[in-house]
Amino acid sequence: MTVRLHGLGTALPPYELPQDIVRVRAEEILGPQYPQFQRLLSTFASAGVDRRYSVVPLEWFSEDHGWADRNEAYIEGATALFIDAARAALDRAGWEAGEVDCVVTVSSTGVATPTLEARAMAAMGFRRDIRRVPLFGLGCAGGVSGLSIAQALSAAEPEARVLLVVVEACTLSFRSDRLQKADIIATVLFGDGAAAVCLSGRPCAGREITLDPGTQVTWPDTLDIMGWNVDDTGLGVVFDRAIPDFVNEHMSEAVADALIACRMERGAIDRFVCHPGGAKVITAIERALHLDQGVLAAEREVLRGSGNMSAPTVLFVLESVLASGATGRMMTMALGPGFSGAFLPLTVAAA
Repeated sequence: MTVRLHGLGTALPPYELPQDIVRVRAEEILGPQYPQFQRLLSTFASAGVDRRYSVVPLEWFSEDHGWADRNEAYIEGATALFIDAARAALDRAGWEAGEVDCVVTVSSTGVATPTLEARAMAAMGFRRDIRRVPLFGLGCAGGVSGLSIAQALSAAEPEARVLLVVVEACTLSFRSDRLQKADIIATVLFGDGAAAVCLSGRPCAGREITLDPGTQVTWPDTLDIMGWNVDDTGLGVVFDRAIPDFVNEHMSEAVADALIACRMERGAIDRFVCHPGGAKVITAIERALHLDQGVLAAEREVLRGSGNMSAPTVLFVLESVLASGATGRMMTMALGPGFSGAFLPLTVAAA
């Protein structure tokens, strides 16, 4: 069954964190405690991030926080982002919230039970009988994995209106107690944001964008490459320094396998739409896929303007690519905990 994208919307939280100010504040907080911090200062300039946005103000990070207040800030901020992104996507689709039959919510940066779509239900105006599909733990791959799951649900019931909302509040994981290099890298890269997509098998006005079934790969013995460590203080990021090298070594084969699974030829892909995990990761993807260096310009621009927001970031890239007027066959792709890769092809018809 044909699944069409009717609307895509994004949202950022209210607090802007320019990279130069973040660097100064991080040096004040972490510099006296972390002997190697001065050696890592250059990463703030080389990370490809000019600014990012947070659900909490900069002053919040100067205070000590445990699980309870971190998660409270997550619930408040992520619920607001959910509403803003969902409304943006619905407006672009020309849908009313009460018409949505199923909502898929992706988030891995906090714990909410009831989940975010339930907390946003009254403000959104969802029906009482809406089907709720919350997904946790997909990390940076969640944008593409969530889109794949929403596509499958839509294909199974083409008349249903499916809303995907992907929300992350990564900045709340800032740690001044662990003093590990991964925490510094997270401080350099992480931002908060949300994206939402409206899908159905119904005809849509304007340019037609169709989604094919997605596919995934999970590499064995890679659990320690990316994820969270959980302790009494909160979530501690796991970033293996070998991620760019892993991309160089394995991404080409993974994409080839994904194309086979999706019954596509490499030559049929006009544009790869990638999660920009970091400047080095983007360069590694270009190298692994034998793309011209610099061709992933939208990925770099999203990273520069909003940082790595984890799961929703690839949908910010897709929004930028669509806004540019690009058409043809595309492949969305993202890497995440597992260690895994998620892929989903789509076709953008000419206007």
